[in-house]
Amino acid sequence: MHKMHKKIGFVSSEKVELPPRGRRRFRQIRAGGQGRRASHRGVQTCAGRILYDGVHTAGVRILGLEGVVKVGVQFAAMLCLVLSSCQPHPAAPQPSIEFTKIPPAAQGGKEKLHTIAGRVVGARPGQHIVIYARSGAWWVQPWGDRPLVAIRPDSTWSSETHLGYEYAALLADPGYRPPPTMDVLPARGGSVVLVKVAKGVGSTVLAPTKPLRFGGYDWRVRTIASDRGGTSNLYDPDNAWTDSNGALHLRIAKKANQWSCAEMVLDRSLGYGTYLLVVRDVSHLEPAAVLSMTTFDEWAGEQYYREMDVEISRWGDPASKHNAQYVIEPYYHPGNVFPFSAPSGTLTHSMRWESGHVTFKTSRGPSTTPGTPAIAEHEFDSGVPSPGQERVHLFSYQVASNKSPLHGTNEVVIEKFEYLP
Repeated sequence: MHKMHKKIGFVSSEKVELPPRGRRRFRQIRAGGQGRRASHRGVQTCAGRILYDGVHTAGVRILGLEGVVKVGVQFAAMLCLVLSSCQPHPAAPQPSIEFTKIPPAAQGGKEKLHTIAGRVVGARPGQHIVIYARSGAWWVQPWGDRPLVAIRPDSTWSSETHLGYEYAALLADPGYRPPPTMDVLPARGGSVVLVKVAKGVGSTVLAPTKPLRFGGYDWRVRTIASDRGGTSNLYDPDNAWTDSNGALHLRIAKKANQWSCAEMVLDRSLGYGTYLLVVRDVSHLEPAAVLSMTTFDEWAGEQYYREMDVEISRWGDPASKHNAQYVIEPYYHPGNVFPFSAPSGTLTHSMRWESGHVTFKTSRGPSTTPGTPAIAEHEFDSGVPSPGQERVHLFSYQVASNKSPLHGTNEVVIEKFEYLP
């Protein structure tokens, strides 16, 4: 009943009647068939088995030479089609950003602009580049009102930027609205397709400062502009000086038809301990003027710069019932701001910084004696930073205010700064 065919042939499509054993074996050798494998040699493809040699089954006739050629051509065409369908499709190229021109590493400011440039691979239509420079915070470049950088047809891009210690290029989808400043760069995801960071070229160049000795410590007085307070302020070293009694004067004054402010930075970090500031009467300050003692670490954006503040101001609102506050950053977290009313006359402000908590206190007079009655006192025990590279900053600056813009010179006198470990 069964014959073994030793010569090459193809299975005919002609329907034949098989005995039970033949039917079972015929089912087994069909493409994709299951069960015990029939005796054959075949080609395995992603579409199933194609038999081409030595089929051993009953009742299936072998085609003649002409049929072999005809069916062979059909088989070859089908094999090519099957094999081509199994080839992996090339994946779309992942986007990448390359910098071709990087500005120097330098402390930022509005005074200088440089060019930053590069190219992007794999950008989709409508996407654009957004540049940030880090000097303390990350600042969008070149200006907050025009932050989007077009990608040219040859995939290159370029923009002006203010200086910073590091520079970041974001590949962003249409509709992305970059914030003017960020403590930490955004992660890849959503409208931000890719983030690429490069350090500024060369050794870091810091802006020039004026040295000043006060309270037994060395300070550096700021000389370049800043956006602190929500408006562009000049910082003039002539606005900070000590008098013959050793008291410190900080002033906000008009210069070249623009307000200039004062900022001093301690030349080293002090860490945990008690910080004391004795300030003469500040009841004359205009609502838009600010006096602040602040700890700040410009290298710790992920820890909100280790910023803690004693601030004297009505923040541009003359109707505000509070003119002072204690703050740990971020200020927008519930419970991180404690406002109070500071009376007229000389006041002593203190900040006792310990592991896991910080206690602020304000009392009348120049007294630092323990047990002195407090006008205001508050302890923060959540989100308190640990020491790092923070420095004490003393500020006198103006905030943007439509209700009560600054009208004249504002000056404060600080009698004493003291640190107790």
